[in-house]
Amino acid sequence: MSKSKKPEFRPNEFVVYPAHGVGRIVSIEEQEIAGIKLELFVISFEKDKMTLRVPTHKATEIGMRQLSSPDVVTKALDTLKGKAKVKRAMWSRRAQEYEQKINSGDLLSIAEVVRDLHRTDDQREQSYSERQLYEAALERLTREVAAVAGYDEAGAQKAVDDVLVSRAA
Repeated sequence: MSKSKKPEFRPNEFVVYPAHGVGRIVSIEEQEIAGIKLELFVISFEKDKMTLRVPTHKATEIGMRQLSSPDVVTKALDTLKGKAKVKRAMWSRRAQEYEQKINSGDLLSIAEVVRDLHRTDDQREQSYSERQLYEAALERLTREVAAVAGYDEAGAQKAVDDVLVSRAA
């Protein structure tokens, strides 16, 4: 078993876990699992009422990362201003690609999903699966914008909505 470089995450720090979004490291604890002592990050996702334990030596390997820089958040919000790029592929294929982008944990990819799936009032209604993907991407984007900018989630939601509305105008 190769030990990868131990990441520099600390308790009370916000991190992004690719499959779940923004969480806070509550503590670093040692546990014995199957006779092996492991050091684990204990990450709390309060909104989802979920706690995750991640082995410290696997954190970067699985894509856990620090919050994005304010520059990346600005780029993500700029991405929302762009024109939606919808491929002509079948919905099932596009949905799979959107899901991969959301679960990548990459803020710019998540912003692309929000941009591509956003509908204005005068556009056709979204299907159920389209709306589910849109809401998942929007929630991930808003949580990270909130954590980086120091907003509450409502403030971050307003900032994202303002960008989407200005695009439609």
